[in-house]
Amino acid sequence: MTTEKNPLERQTMCNRLAMEFQDGWVVNLGVGMPTLCSNYDFGDTDILFQSENGVIGYGPLAAEGEEDIHLVNAGGQHVTLQQGAAIIHHADSFSLIRAGYVDVTVMGAYEVAENGDFANWKTLGRKGGGIGGAMDLAVGAKRVFLALEHTTREGSPRLLKRCTLPVTAVGVVKKVVTNLGLFDVTPEGFLMREIAPGYTPQEVQEVTEAVLIISPDLKELQVK
Repeated sequence: MTTEKNPLERQTMCNRLAMEFQDGWVVNLGVGMPTLCSNYDFGDTDILFQSENGVIGYGPLAAEGEEDIHLVNAGGQHVTLQQGAAIIHHADSFSLIRAGYVDVTVMGAYEVAENGDFANWKTLGRKGGGIGGAMDLAVGAKRVFLALEHTTREGSPRLLKRCTLPVTAVGVVKKVVTNLGLFDVTPEGFLMREIAPGYTPQEVQEVTEAVLIISPDLKELQVK
């Protein structure tokens, strides 16, 4: 393994999650970092991206200077369209989500717990919150993946034994990618499957509140 410590860049994190998508899946990407998943080169794998604002079948984010002001994802970013794409009403888009047609949603989070709970709509001391479509997606999608930094800006862990912030949904998270590795949420807790270049399991554990289970097949995280 590499000895120089290299925390994963956000595009690399999202590319690694995108590698988990399977042929024919309907995929929803949350606001912020998760939108980068659509930039991954899926080759012959057929992925249908669904945005809750009603864009069905979009592709990578639009390059600078090639934006169409009428085509944006749920986060307001300009996107490209794949052949066969459709624009539908916002309410119809949520009907697809609530009916269980979304195979996986990728969201950001402030915290995630070892039992699969996660919090992403309200921070400590904030009045109100930003619920958006997260709660619908968390319970409507067949799978929930998270992409987040491993610690806060102050260095506090985000992978916890139990969430301290108001929870978005309970027990739904299946996979987590951070700038330090890839983790499965199992009945026993966080299973670290892959690790960022140059890091040791002990170093990742030191910035993780929950006790990590280290896969016997642990390897350095790489994107194909």
